[in-house]
Amino acid sequence: MAVGDHILLGGDNMDLALAHTVRAKLAGQGVNLDPWQLQALTHGCRHAKESLLSAGSEAEAVPVVVPSRGSRLIGGTLRTELTREEVSTTLVEGFFPWVEAAARPAIRARAALTKLGLPYAQDAAMTRHLAAFLGRQVGATRDLAGFDRPMPENASFLHPTAVLFNGGVFKAQALLGRTLEVLNGWLAAEDAPPVRLLEGADLDLAVARGAAYYGYVRRGRGVRIRGGTAKAYYVGVESAMPAVPGMEPPIEALCIAPFGMEEGTQAELPPQEVGLVVGEPVRFRFFGSSVRRSDHVGTVLEQWTPDEVEELEEIEATLPAEDRQPGEVVPVRLHAVVTEIGTLRLEAVPRSGGESWKIEFDVRGEG
Repeated sequence: MAVGDHILLGGDNMDLALAHTVRAKLAGQGVNLDPWQLQALTHGCRHAKESLLSAGSEAEAVPVVVPSRGSRLIGGTLRTELTREEVSTTLVEGFFPWVEAAARPAIRARAALTKLGLPYAQDAAMTRHLAAFLGRQVGATRDLAGFDRPMPENASFLHPTAVLFNGGVFKAQALLGRTLEVLNGWLAAEDAPPVRLLEGADLDLAVARGAAYYGYVRRGRGVRIRGGTAKAYYVGVESAMPAVPGMEPPIEALCIAPFGMEEGTQAELPPQEVGLVVGEPVRFRFFGSSVRRSDHVGTVLEQWTPDEVEELEEIEATLPAEDRQPGEVVPVRLHAVVTEIGTLRLEAVPRSGGESWKIEFDVRGEG
């Protein structure tokens, strides 16, 4: 019914945070680390973290060794330690702070120039991301057939009834317990019962087992659980209007794939005909919505709010002109297919038939 954004937060972020904590402690002692040593320190902090947070551990500190560079490889080795208090302050308070259900991830102003890379979350507080997801999906179960626990009218967020944790991070009871405490605090504030904790088979191997089982299902065995796209997807269509100084033509969002469209299926051609520019560089603008569940193929949005529809990564391309002039506008209808590997293939079919143009968009990586 609803899937949150892939915020790219997890154990690697925590290891790096601990490494910076230790580096600051060493800097206070007059020891500065170079990038290579910081990388080695990060690996050492991961082992220390796992040791301090493991079930039954009573250690208050774990030694961390930072190798030196150059000829004094042994004599120059640095030794320090990571304490339980440092781990608790850095990880529990840094990544799982107590926040209200109305909290939202912080967004900072970004530098004008940035290195190309993965779209990492700017806010490390997972509880704020959880609050944003539940708040955005407050109406997800409103029209769900057979759902016997309707949401209160004054609910400000979707009230979960059960939680299944996944990932090795939640082997640490301190992190799992803090998440449940925060979530149950939100529920208690709206007079809702606490969540039920579901027991997972293996936190470390859950994703790998799921992938292996999916391969088993693809061979015609097992039970396939219906999934589908977590959002409704739209493509931007530029409006035709007279030129106005300082104003770009408005963009309409044309729905090409409805919410929940399953892998390996295709949507009917929308009735609208649009113009496709061929033979010169163009931009395909894509949009997605995890809350507009009733839009069907061909729905046109002229206006929307940022909480309702978000713009995704655009694709720049030069479509072959074939026997047409560069820059010619070809009347086409759009046809969307969600492939088995999770890409949205957009096909532009010309009015006159013949060769079509294809663009693929990754709906899992959204780029």
